[in-house]
Amino acid sequence: MWRHRAEKFSVSNVRYFSRHKGEVNCCAFSPDCRTLLTCCDDGRLYLWDAKSAKLMKTVSGHTGPVKCCVFSTDGQLFASASHDCTVRLWRSVSAECVRVMSAHSRSVDTVSFSPDGLWLVSGGWDTRALIWSVQSGEKVQELRGHTAAVQSSAFSSDSQWVATGSWDHSVRVWGLHDDKEVVILHGHLGNVACLCFSVTGMLASGSWDGTVRVWLPQQQTCLYVLGGRERVWVRSLAYSRDGLALASTAEGDMVRIWDMANGKCLKLLQGHKDSAYGCVFTPDGELLTSGSDQLDVDEEQKNIKEISKK
Repeated sequence: MWRHRAEKFSVSNVRYFSRHKGEVNCCAFSPDCRTLLTCCDDGRLYLWDAKSAKLMKTVSGHTGPVKCCVFSTDGQLFASASHDCTVRLWRSVSAECVRVMSAHSRSVDTVSFSPDGLWLVSGGWDTRALIWSVQSGEKVQELRGHTAAVQSSAFSSDSQWVATGSWDHSVRVWGLHDDKEVVILHGHLGNVACLCFSVTGMLASGSWDGTVRVWLPQQQTCLYVLGGRERVWVRSLAYSRDGLALASTAEGDMVRIWDMANGKCLKLLQGHKDSAYGCVFTPDGELLTSGSDQLDVDEEQKNIKEISKK
């Protein structure tokens, strides 16, 4: 079913979101698919009308590059992580900053909401991952064990597990509210730059070693090793809503769609003129959005584009 649909991926009706003043580091759709959130090395976040590509709000507050951004499951809040060592929590409608969480001592590279909306995990260059209460903004758990910067994070779909990826080349999977590391996954030969759980319980990790590894974390089993020949930095991963396909982006590479039934590449999506960075499926599964460092010749600005699935 998915294979038939996935083969119909195509680049068409491209919309450019072109007001960024630096590298686009991350992008996220609101749950209703109406709003696209992006963050940038210029220290700002941007809220866009996803249909018209019209800029609705520019959000300021961070004093350094914004490395990661994410919506809560209900769409009422979004969170951001920055080189300024803080995590910020914002109201989606007003773009008002409601919390500044500042327990990290160095740059924060990753932030993720739990699907139940109760918790945030953040990770950074101080080698720690921190669990925060969304309601109070208080730090409730500290996950120690990585020996280098924590660069990526993800919650499982049932909000019971959190995975962290690090410059120490490992992936660690923790039980929420239990600082004992449950699983350590070894195999990558470079920084683990991105992580993503599927609804079926698989965990994908992407690395600077050029590979994507697909794990069954509770069995401590690596199911697939995807790519690797090009030795390009894997920048972002996104599972489809049903978990049957995985999208990946990499430095100097195209967007790739992988079949989770057999680990084969279904499609190469061309369109970016430069490296593809962030990627995310819309919650309804109908669009895949990817960001790049592509230069718009006419406007000399950074761009985000949408890739439609017919």
